[in-house]
Amino acid sequence: MTGEALSGLEERIAYQFRDKKLLRQALTHSSYANEMKINKYEDYERLEFLGDAVLELVSSDFLFREREETTEGQLTKMRASIVCEPALAFCARDFSLEQYILLGKGEETTGGRSRDSIVSDVMEALIGAIYLDGGLAEASAFIHRFILSDLEHKQLFYDAKTILQELVQQENVGALRYELVKEEGPQHDKMFEVEAYVGEKKVGWGVGHSKKAAQQQAAYQALLARKER
Repeated sequence: MTGEALSGLEERIAYQFRDKKLLRQALTHSSYANEMKINKYEDYERLEFLGDAVLELVSSDFLFREREETTEGQLTKMRASIVCEPALAFCARDFSLEQYILLGKGEETTGGRSRDSIVSDVMEALIGAIYLDGGLAEASAFIHRFILSDLEHKQLFYDAKTILQELVQQENVGALRYELVKEEGPQHDKMFEVEAYVGEKKVGWGVGHSKKAAQQQAAYQALLARKER
């Protein structure tokens, strides 16, 4: 990856690395490092480990201070929804992090760039890299900017299936179900189209790289439609 590409990412995240090697390592998947077959390239796994801990600390501190009336159990549930794999991947795509990941050819051709597991891991690795490069204050600023901002809206998306299920049960208006209406694309990069129904009424529609992701999008669209009534 060129220095210009790295600079483009730095501009998007509003943070300039003093040690560019840390940024490159955060973006390097093990498949790419193995393909190079030289020690010059380290993958992101150790940085991911560190970033996960920093993210948990910062998000816990934020929730503790902002949700004073919330119980320990509720705080734990809220934090889990913020730092889960789909949530982190969703936040990372806000600044197109997936475009900058260094993947081996095999991982690239099997759809690794669009896989939530990889994108979320790189997001955590990037947090770890910022922490090492600029300290906790800079890592915290990044987390607040891209993960903890507009949290009410994001949590509606993260927890859409659960929230919709609870609303449907409360109103007792029929069973909630999801129907797969289309599946297309090569095996490594499939797209699924799903519709959400309450009883016989279609309430939402969504697409995603997995059935679960498509269902989440359909539930989210159903919740947005309800709010607009």
